[in-house]
Amino acid sequence: MFTNIGLRTVLKSSAGVLRELCSAAPVKPWTCSSVLLSGPRVSCAAGSFAVPPPVRHYARAAKKRNTGFQSQLSDLPPTMLKNEYSDIPLVQTTDDVVKRLLSLELARHSDKLRLKKEQLIAKVQRDENDRNSEEVRVAILTARIRNYQEHLQTHPKDKANKRRMLMAIDRRKKLLKHLRLVRYDAFVKVCKQLGITYTFPPEYYRRVTRRWLAKKAFCIKVYKEVQKQKAEQRLLMKERLASATTDAAKTQ
Repeated sequence: MFTNIGLRTVLKSSAGVLRELCSAAPVKPWTCSSVLLSGPRVSCAAGSFAVPPPVRHYARAAKKRNTGFQSQLSDLPPTMLKNEYSDIPLVQTTDDVVKRLLSLELARHSDKLRLKKEQLIAKVQRDENDRNSEEVRVAILTARIRNYQEHLQTHPKDKANKRRMLMAIDRRKKLLKHLRLVRYDAFVKVCKQLGITYTFPPEYYRRVTRRWLAKKAFCIKVYKEVQKQKAEQRLLMKERLASATTDAAKTQ
């Protein structure tokens, strides 16, 4: 009972202090700053104050990625015909609606990519019938790699296509390495026509430790012993062959 009476007296005294502060102070207490909360400013009335509702950013707009990546298909004009209809002379005299249906304006992405592959192949192929040389394979892999790069710019978490892109890069690197060793002029032409920058692989480096040195010395010792045994076996075989030939000559 005494505790209830004490609580009532404390609450009454605190309410009176709040009334005096609200009426006398030039700055209104218990107000909500517009810097902290985006809602309207809430001021206190005489003897009471209002708490503004919490601001939650549930509908925050997603950040758009501003990438300056340019697609390899951007240089294809929309009025260009598809690859399978470009050599037909009747298409040039048809209606505009039919031309639009057969052009790249309404074509699929695969049709545009096929046309881009043919353009890159025409730059590096040895003759008109060349479809399987190293230069042609490098051109096909280049178009495929650039298509994967364009896809990964919009879908960076696509691990499967990223793995395919890395595998295609490795295959193209092997082809360019072999082409550089065999036909250097063709290698330079392919890199120039396709816009490829060939980088040399890093040199192999291994930190020298005592364990690695001991293992290397042991391997060298074993290799020398094996070579010595093989030399002895070859000498023994030669001696047996020579003795066999002499015995055959004596019997004759």
